Amino acid sequence: MMFALWAGKTFPVLGAERSNPNIVNIVNFIRLLEPRDPKITEEVLYETVVNQVKLMDAYNLKGTFLLQYDALMDRRYQKLLGGLPKDQYEIGAWWEIPQPLVEKAGLKWRGRYPWDWHADVGFATGYTPEEREKLVDVYMADFKAVFGDYPKSVASWFIDAHTLNYLYEKYHIVASANCKDQYGTDGYTLWGGYWNQAYYPSKINSYMPAQTVENQTPVPIFRMLGSDPVRQYDTGVGHNRQGVITLEPVYRFGGGDKEWVDWFFRELVEGESMEFAYTQAGQENSFTWDAMARGLEIQFPLIAKLRDEGKLEVQTLGESGAWFRENYKLTPATAVTVKDDLGDSKLKTVWFNSRFYRTNLLWEEDGTLRIRDIHLFNEDFPSIYTTGVTTTNECQFFTLPVVDGYLWSDQERLAGLRLKAVISGEEVSITGGTPVIRSRKRGRLDISWPLTNVPGTLIMVLTEDALHVALKGNNQLAWFFELDVPKQESLPFKDIEKQTVTGVFEGYQYSVQALVGGFSESVGQTGTFRILPHKNVIKLDLATDIQKQ
Repeated sequence: MMFALWAGKTFPVLGAERSNPNIVNIVNFIRLLEPRDPKITEEVLYETVVNQVKLMDAYNLKGTFLLQYDALMDRRYQKLLGGLPKDQYEIGAWWEIPQPLVEKAGLKWRGRYPWDWHADVGFATGYTPEEREKLVDVYMADFKAVFGDYPKSVASWFIDAHTLNYLYEKYHIVASANCKDQYGTDGYTLWGGYWNQAYYPSKINSYMPAQTVENQTPVPIFRMLGSDPVRQYDTGVGHNRQGVITLEPVYRFGGGDKEWVDWFFRELVEGESMEFAYTQAGQENSFTWDAMARGLEIQFPLIAKLRDEGKLEVQTLGESGAWFRENYKLTPATAVTVKDDLGDSKLKTVWFNSRFYRTNLLWEEDGTLRIRDIHLFNEDFPSIYTTGVTTTNECQFFTLPVVDGYLWSDQERLAGLRLKAVISGEEVSITGGTPVIRSRKRGRLDISWPLTNVPGTLIMVLTEDALHVALKGNNQLAWFFELDVPKQESLPFKDIEKQTVTGVFEGYQYSVQALVGGFSESVGQTGTFRILPHKNVIKLDLATDIQKQ
């Protein structure tokens, strides 16, 4: 194994021996028009794409351009993109629904403009399953007429399961992508899902990872936009929508800031990912070249440099989809890890994802640990959009909450599972030093956290379907996790029993079982619980069954 240096640190270099690559997709999607701003003309949008191509060519970067239907049918984009080298560029579909596509499919346009971003008009969720198939057929026929073959990649902020299955079964797409987790942004909520990298979705819920081959659509859905693993989750707590802290080049704090970009890619290549690290760069042309140029001129040279040094693999979206399909029959367990935060911050975090659940651990500035998120996945939990039609300008995709540090928080107090102990009759928060995070075995993440205000080391093992916690080196400490929730009216729990906590969410019952240790109701907080160890060990079963209520 070869190693390289970055800021005095060592990490493995990509090569024949490396099995967990660091993958970057550059994805730019294209709209023909932008009705929200009269200054953003069709020519401005076209020149944005021209400049994106020039900059990618300058650094010999692979990339994917995804075309909304009206842009697909425009001769300028046909000529520009049709002339690009196929070994460098992939042309695919951006699945927002504009007026020309609707009318060519024989349907009535209900939008305010020729392209309308509302969920009941501009997305497949606003059309019946039969209408969605007509829209797909028209797009695919015209795409093939222009470019000679069907697209391999079809992406959108969100795609319903019926459309995704149809695209796979009839047109054999190999990759898709949807929006990062967000709450309320632009009216679109995707909350509690597989946090990064990619997953195989349930056949009845495109946002929900499937647990079995039989019930999954075998098209990996990659998560877009490159979220800040530390700050994105909590931004906007107490409000109706989140802020945005991502790799998108238009954001001054985020993808348009050199210090942030350097930090983001450093943690991407150095952090423990278990299987593969992933991020998506690029930007839709609606933001215009003037707004994105600075950020892309920061990012693209760095991506090219890291590629040339063997630290990143730059792929098209279709290549990543084919690689995922070749390597995984089921959604793998992966992680996103930040060991050294931006600037003087001492925050550290781990996002763990599997086909059964996701969780997020945050080590805070005061040395404490907060498990700020646990959401469970079940392939039998349906999305209303698979067969139903939305009649509002918003849409919502959820999974099954056990801990929600965003929705259950307020501006004064952040929700989460906090590690505590009873010392001399008083409850004390446990503090620690720097956690050691590594994956010794496929599907398993090991965390060792040396404690500072009490003797001992907390050992956490995250596996595909369970969470194991043990305290080593201190047999006398009365320790436990407590779910601290300021917004108790949001809680889904209906029963807290010694071995099981049961919740009901959107009409479905689910549970978490303690295989070792147990639960008790919290003191002074209605509807919350403590997790208590047995002989210094806790083990939670996070593979849940569901029942419709």
